[in-house]
Amino acid sequence: MTAEFIPLIEPEIRGNELKYVRECLETGWVSSAGAYVDRFEQMVAQQTGSRHAIATVNGTSALHVALLVAGVQPDDEVLVSTLTFIAPVNAIRYVGAWPVFVDAEPDFWQMDPERVIEFLEKECRWTEGALYNRHTKRRVTAIIPVHILGHPVDLDPILAVARKFGLKVIEDATEGLGATYKDRPLGSLADIGCFSFNGNKIITTGGGGMIVTDNEEWARKSKYLTTQAKDDPIEYIHGEIGYNYRLPNLLAAMGCAQMEQLVEFVATKRQIAACYSQKLANVPGIVPMKAAPWAGSTYWMYTILIEEDVYRMDSRQLMRKLGSQKIQSRPLWQPIHKSPAYASTNIVDLPVAEGLFRRALSIPCSVGLSDPGQDRVITALTS
Repeated sequence: MTAEFIPLIEPEIRGNELKYVRECLETGWVSSAGAYVDRFEQMVAQQTGSRHAIATVNGTSALHVALLVAGVQPDDEVLVSTLTFIAPVNAIRYVGAWPVFVDAEPDFWQMDPERVIEFLEKECRWTEGALYNRHTKRRVTAIIPVHILGHPVDLDPILAVARKFGLKVIEDATEGLGATYKDRPLGSLADIGCFSFNGNKIITTGGGGMIVTDNEEWARKSKYLTTQAKDDPIEYIHGEIGYNYRLPNLLAAMGCAQMEQLVEFVATKRQIAACYSQKLANVPGIVPMKAAPWAGSTYWMYTILIEEDVYRMDSRQLMRKLGSQKIQSRPLWQPIHKSPAYASTNIVDLPVAEGLFRRALSIPCSVGLSDPGQDRVITALTS
């Protein structure tokens, strides 16, 4: 019997998605206004403990607008994780600012708070009420910690140093819905937070994103900018340049159905992670994913490290081996300071992120991954 393909991660559609989407189609409320948009915003706000939530077409647009409302200006600098999907770094450039890449820490692979503090206190100077990079002479105005793979960044030290220097902190929690930091939900811990609902996220609207914040003025401005900065409900009068970033009601309907299942999805992801961690703990050359004691990780993308000398193949060779057995896997992102798109930043060496990029491999972890499917993955890894 031919083995079935096991995808890396795929959406789980098993609740009220069809019912809610059909309602949109039958009533004609399919575009960027409608009851489901409002409901979806309320559900995400409640989940994150935020006062306000603003739905967007994707996570990148959420990050773009969050930077704008946080006051980041052209030629400012923004500290950002180098081990991340490229979206938050691109968003920094969208507003004309410049990224300052921060290495990962080796234990949980998140932005390293010690490197953040070291840069701000040793590589910058405070003058005329603002912080400036000693080397580039640019003003430093914000930090984007990216919670990767469903695990939180150690945020308290970052928030403390940001307050010390008057910097805004924008949480990129696009992979962290349902996760917690010291029992507090991600997205609501800093000045403003952003989520993504892409097809591979823990809940999906196909595309889609969300901005969350307790700042009422920032929330108002975010909604204004995402709806083309239209000033009059009838007349087409625009006070400034806005963006067509509003989430359609049709996609929000799917999001509402997915949010109804979030608790169950997170519990399942944690069960899958626990099984992998147990079964792979004693396999020579494989380092299972782990979580900090203060972290409530969702293990959004279960990821292992391969010790090439012990395992007798590297992460890419293993990826090809798994692929030959119809098991999908993927490496982590190339650290953005090494990306050709950001070659002009001239960063030479951020060793932890570079090492993780070489060694890491994400393995199948869909909410719908069956026990026999997971056993096949484990057998392939341990054989």
